[in-house]
Amino acid sequence: MDLEKRPPPPPSEPRPPEGCLVVAIRMPVRIVVLVLVVPVRLAWDALVAAGRLLTDSVLRPLGRALLWLGRTVLVWPLVALWRYVVVPAGKALGLLGHVLVVVPLDWLYRYALTPVGHALAGLARAAGAGLAWLYARVLAPAGRGVGRFLRGAGTLLAALGTGVFAVVAWLLRHLLVVPAQFLYVHLLAPVGRALAWCVGALVTGIGAVLYWTARILFVLPALALWRWVLVPAGRVLAVVAREIGTALGHAWRVAGYVSRAVGRFLATLFRWLLVEPVRWAYRTVLTPVGHVIRDAVLRPAAEAARAVGRTTRQALAAARETARQVRADVRRALFGEPRRPEPVERRELDGRETRTLGSSTTALTKD
Repeated sequence: MDLEKRPPPPPSEPRPPEGCLVVAIRMPVRIVVLVLVVPVRLAWDALVAAGRLLTDSVLRPLGRALLWLGRTVLVWPLVALWRYVVVPAGKALGLLGHVLVVVPLDWLYRYALTPVGHALAGLARAAGAGLAWLYARVLAPAGRGVGRFLRGAGTLLAALGTGVFAVVAWLLRHLLVVPAQFLYVHLLAPVGRALAWCVGALVTGIGAVLYWTARILFVLPALALWRWVLVPAGRVLAVVAREIGTALGHAWRVAGYVSRAVGRFLATLFRWLLVEPVRWAYRTVLTPVGHVIRDAVLRPAAEAARAVGRTTRQALAAARETARQVRADVRRALFGEPRRPEPVERRELDGRETRTLGSSTTALTKD
């Protein structure tokens, strides 16, 4: 039981007032759409019912039968082939490959390649030791001497290059850089600023003229077309589209009710014209006739068949017993009495002297 007070539902937003255009469009559109949608909905419901009937009565049993057939024809033979042919053959091939390939390769690696590898590794270590001695005793001292000579020559050449570079840099600065800087500061910069101001003013004037020309020739007419033509036409089309959508929804629901009523009427008609007569015939005609046939014909026939079966089984049993006795008499007449098995002496004691775990009558514990 809910004891808490629930908040009141929010008030629904008031619908905006509808104009005369909406009211004038709504009713004709709904009537036309209803007339067009009702046959479509009836055909759709009929197709859905036929599809369900076809699926439940034909396609699903057919699919199950095909599934069973495919399992019987394909899956089970393939499983049997895999289980009883491929797997044993694979195991046999694996064993054969192990015996013919793995074992010889293992023997070859262990008794041939491994000793050869150890010998080659010893030779490589000896060669490496010789090369290390050659590097430490011959190549390293020679390299150090050559390096000292090259460092001295490089220091001398660097000193000469530094002096020559300083002289060349002083000459280039006083012969090229200083005159070029004076020419740029006192001549080229003022001329460039004047040319840039003239070009900027020209481009600004041309841009203003083109802007106002494009605004007057294109922007203002396009804005007027959008504001006074396209926006009202779009609103009218939006109202028409909204009403058509609403009318389609109402018409589809109404067509559903009509389709349901028609379906119930057809189902009732089918029931009273076919199902009820068949049921009445089954109850009033076929059932009594079936009971009479069962009581008068089938049950006596079944009893007679059971009696004949019992008599036949008894006769067959008597014949088998007679044949068994005849075979025994013939065997006894030809070969004599069979040898009876000699009694075997029991190892366990009888009566009170039976061996037990709690007494001292065993062979190991008795005195």
